[in-house]
Amino acid sequence: MSIADEYLKSLDRWRADRDDFMANHYASPLADDDIQGFEGLRYYEPDLSVVFSVALEAAETRVEIESSAGGVSAYSGAGVVVVPFAHGPVKMQVLRAEDDDLFVPFRDKTSGVTTYDGGRYIAVERIENSATFIVDFNKATNPYCAYDPEFSCPLPPPENRLGFAVEAGELNYPSAPLRNSSVV
Repeated sequence: MSIADEYLKSLDRWRADRDDFMANHYASPLADDDIQGFEGLRYYEPDLSVVFSVALEAAETRVEIESSAGGVSAYSGAGVVVVPFAHGPVKMQVLRAEDDDLFVPFRDKTSGVTTYDGGRYIAVERIENSATFIVDFNKATNPYCAYDPEFSCPLPPPENRLGFAVEAGELNYPSAPLRNSSVV
């Protein structure tokens, strides 16, 4: 099995686990009515060109971030990563979640078209025994406020608002008309 095949199999498992969480976990952001008719989330086709190995330029800071509920909240910034997109490198702010996981909230030209208008999130995952991190846009997810407006979610800071489309990861929920994109 090739590395690409192993990656795609792993991504399929990750997506199946996410669907299982959304349908069955007590902390799912879906309403009971949504869970009853839930048939799984929709994603763009996997794209190996949007999986990046990056270094984290660590800098513990307090970052003021706008929220989906209005207002501004302080978040713990963990530093920045420079993502080498085909369009050119982009320095992106990394935030620390409540459980200490690292993530990047971002918006791109798909936001409000085929993906959630408020942006999406990407985990920044450390490679074991390494100073290298993986930023995998195929695993970009909607924040909980995309499913339930009662949730307050951090919106992407200005440096994480991309001027191009990243056609990877999770699509609008439950669905939205698709324009000029290839999706699952």
